[in-house]
Amino acid sequence: MHEKPYRSVVKTISWRALGTLDTVVISYLITGSFAMAASIGSIELITKMVLFYFHERAWNRISFGRVKKDIDYHI
Repeated sequence: MHEKPYRSVVKTISWRALGTLDTVVISYLITGSFAMAASIGSIELITKMVLFYFHERAWNRISFGRVKKDIDYHI
């Protein structure tokens, strides 16, 4: 099965929203500064979305771990 690029974009955005929230919370707990935590989260949001998109598209080209579904014809 082939995934279209827009599916990767939507998955990228939803995953990064969750991941960035995690990063901001952890950064705040470590630094005690919301401004610093938001700065770290903002930078991380952009860089990791770009990285994830290209990672996802590369994996979409690899057949490793995929199984083709057989069409079962019953008469």
